[in-house]
Amino acid sequence: MTDLDYVLPLRWEDDSGLTELTGYLRWLGRRVRVIVVDGSPPALFDRHAALWDGLLLHVRPDADLGFANGKVNGVITGMRLARAEHVVIADDDVRYGAAELARMDALLETADLVRPQNHFDPLPWHARWDTARMLLNRGFGADYPGTFGVRRSAFLKMGGYDGDVLFENLELIRTVRANGGRERRAHDLYVRRLPPSAGRFWSQRVRQAYDDLAQPPRMLFFLAVLPVSAAALLRRRYGAVLAGAAVCVGVAEIGRRRAGGRRVFPFTASLFAPVWVLERAVCSWPALVARFLCGGIPYAGHRVLTAAHPVRGLAERAQRSGSLVARNPVDLCEPSQNGLAEERPQRHNATVARPGSMTSPS
Repeated sequence: MTDLDYVLPLRWEDDSGLTELTGYLRWLGRRVRVIVVDGSPPALFDRHAALWDGLLLHVRPDADLGFANGKVNGVITGMRLARAEHVVIADDDVRYGAAELARMDALLETADLVRPQNHFDPLPWHARWDTARMLLNRGFGADYPGTFGVRRSAFLKMGGYDGDVLFENLELIRTVRANGGRERRAHDLYVRRLPPSAGRFWSQRVRQAYDDLAQPPRMLFFLAVLPVSAAALLRRRYGAVLAGAAVCVGVAEIGRRRAGGRRVFPFTASLFAPVWVLERAVCSWPALVARFLCGGIPYAGHRVLTAAHPVRGLAERAQRSGSLVARNPVDLCEPSQNGLAEERPQRHNATVARPGSMTSPS
């Protein structure tokens, strides 16, 4: 077994993928310690607890955490319970292999945060469409995956990260940077991700566009695409529009060829790049309306205003307090089970013991 912990924040409204996920967790549990922080409704939580008994540590998010973005509640709870210095944080649709886990463990020897590259498998049409986003991000720098490797000591030292944001992955990256942490962009560490359903894909278009509010130059670019394209078409400058589309494909192809990406990304995904840029250009306008006229974007029963905080602001907060905190630093860094905060009863199922003064789970 690799000395690596694996934190999976989970919140399901139905169990349609439970059999497949259980198979993955059973395989995973033979290689690393697995912590599933489950914010699902009680009936589903109890079903998961019975099914995963003896396979892993299964808990609810700590009661003292009340961030609008529930994933962050799960991540912080999991990091409190982790024992290994090297920890993988992954969404429920991420599927590591043994080689990817070993590589992540090795990279964390010299980095506080490792940023791998996801790829969809299988690849229905909407996954190819969304893959174009990954390729464009790679063409200009790096993509934002649904999984990270994190050094636990660095995470606790910086006091966790703010969960009252929509783009929580960017918030984590920026918080590590603001606290002087070392980030490693592992462009060639490819980790499989299951594609969402087509319905879920469509439901996320405006929400994902809202993320760009955390990157103003990027947001301004997408806001400009529609009026600029419309002006070109009205003036019958079709060549300019086609040239813009060709540039999109070219940048995506640069991203596809980077670090051996052709072995996991098909060329057809690059062809979707102009379509994805047009989609983001259309969805950026309702995202802007949501931000300035509606008080934020609806997300998991909350309305979230902030996409992510700028690095400068996070760094200033870290300097003022000694570590970045969105809540009481003790509450963020120490397990609430140690008596530092009141908690609601939890059901735990595990084959591993809890750290520190916590007793072995039943």
